[in-house]
Amino acid sequence: MAVIGSGIMAETLAGGNVAIALLANTVATGAILYVLIAVLGPISGAHFNPAVTFAFLIRREISAKMAAAFVSAQIVGGAIGAFAAHLMFDLPVFQFSTKARAGIGQWTGEFVATFGLVLTILLLVRLRPSAIPATVGLYITSAYWFTSSTSFANPAITVVRSLSDTFAGIAPVDVPLFIAAQFAGAGVAVALAAWLAPRNVRR
Repeated sequence: MAVIGSGIMAETLAGGNVAIALLANTVATGAILYVLIAVLGPISGAHFNPAVTFAFLIRREISAKMAAAFVSAQIVGGAIGAFAAHLMFDLPVFQFSTKARAGIGQWTGEFVATFGLVLTILLLVRLRPSAIPATVGLYITSAYWFTSSTSFANPAITVVRSLSDTFAGIAPVDVPLFIAAQFAGAGVAVALAAWLAPRNVRR
């Protein structure tokens, strides 16, 4: 809801200035991430992202059943948020994006964005858990601007953004390769985190 809603508001108020619209979308996204992680982290572990859930699954820190439940909730909750954003701004509730996001640059951007996000989370869980809300919010705020794809970095959000023909949208046909790049980035992050901060070493 925050990503799509702020994108709609930003595009409406920016008067055609895409940089200003992106900046507004960025600030809102980073801020709500901080709030959500701080509030829901102690309850659910802040599992809002299938790529992050996948990382914890392959590290054997959650079960396959729990991972499936998290991913289902992520997608359903995200879709409800998208529909709510459309309602707030008097747009058709059910829609599909026509915004093309494809090509090696976009896919590389998603790989890099997700790699960095998952690595950040895995290292902080091991080394400094209290810093996770602020650091993840700041990472995504930054990655909106240093990646070519504007850092979706979340397979569930990618699916949900295909359901909104607004500033934040992505055409459904472009979703699968975005998601493939995201999971690839998460997998590499898991491997690097295991080397940088092995769990069997006392600190």
